[in-house]
Amino acid sequence: MKIQKIINNNLVRSFNDAGTEVLVMGCGLGFKKQINDDIDESLIEKIYTISNKTTESKLAELFENIPVEHIRVANIIIEYAKKTLDKELKDNIYITLTDHIDFALERLSKGLPLKNALLWEIKNYYHSEYLVGKEAIEIVKRELGFSLPEDEAGFIAFHLVEASINNATDDYVKKSMAIIQNVLNIVKYYFSIDFDENSLSYERFLVHLKFFTERILNNNIDSPDVDSNLFDLVKKQFPNEFECTLKIQKYFLESMKIKIPENELTYLTIHIKRVTEKKKGDKNE
Repeated sequence: MKIQKIINNNLVRSFNDAGTEVLVMGCGLGFKKQINDDIDESLIEKIYTISNKTTESKLAELFENIPVEHIRVANIIIEYAKKTLDKELKDNIYITLTDHIDFALERLSKGLPLKNALLWEIKNYYHSEYLVGKEAIEIVKRELGFSLPEDEAGFIAFHLVEASINNATDDYVKKSMAIIQNVLNIVKYYFSIDFDENSLSYERFLVHLKFFTERILNNNIDSPDVDSNLFDLVKKQFPNEFECTLKIQKYFLESMKIKIPENELTYLTIHIKRVTEKKKGDKNE
C-alpha cells in the first residue's frame, strides 16, 4: 500500500488491494513520509475500512487530536467486544467509543468523574455489554495505568448497545419510535402533564423505554426476575402509577398481542413515578 494522504504521524489514508480507500494506523506511520511512499507494513496496527465517507472523515478528524495510545486501547476494547458478544458493530463505534475513552481519561486526570445515572438499567438489561465494559476498564488499567470507575463500564456498554447492527432497519426504528411515543402519550394524558424533557428522570425514562421496546421487538421480554414482594409493594405504594402501567399493558395486549410480565410492570411503574412526581407536585402547589 502507498500513502495517499498523511493525516498525522500515526495515521494515513491509502487504498487496499481491492481498491477501497482505508485509514491505516500505526505509531510513526506518517512520520517524515511523503505522498506515494510505501507504507511500512511492520508498523501497521489497524486498518479501518469504513464504507461511509462521512464516518471516515469524522474518524480522521477525531484521530488528529487524540493520543495514539487512547486510540489503540479503544481498538483493543472494540475487538474484544466483537469477539465476546459475537456480533458486528456499526463503524461509528470507532468514533463514539474512542472519543468517550479519551474524554473519560481527560476527566479522570482533572478529578471530574461522571456519574452514570443509568448504570442500574444498563447492568441489568444489557448485562453482557456491561461485562465487556468491566473488562474494558481492566484493559485501560493494564495498557495505560488509569483506573476508571464502574460508571464508565456502563457508559462503554451503552455505546456498544447503540452500535449494534442487529435489526437496525428503517422499519425497526419506525416501530420502536412509534411504541415509545405511544407509551409516552399514555402517561402524558393519564396524568394530564407535559414532560420536562430536560430532566434526568425523563432521560432515564426514555432510555428505559428504548431498552424495553428493543426487548419487545426482539421477542426477548423476559427481563431480570423481580421479587414478587417488590411487585406487591410497588403496586400498593404507587396505585395511580400502577394503574397507568396497566393501561400500557393493555395497549401492548390489544395492539401487539403481547402480555407484559410482572417484572416489566414493576420497573415501568417505578419510572413513571419518577418522571411524573415533580409535575404532579407542581400542580398541587
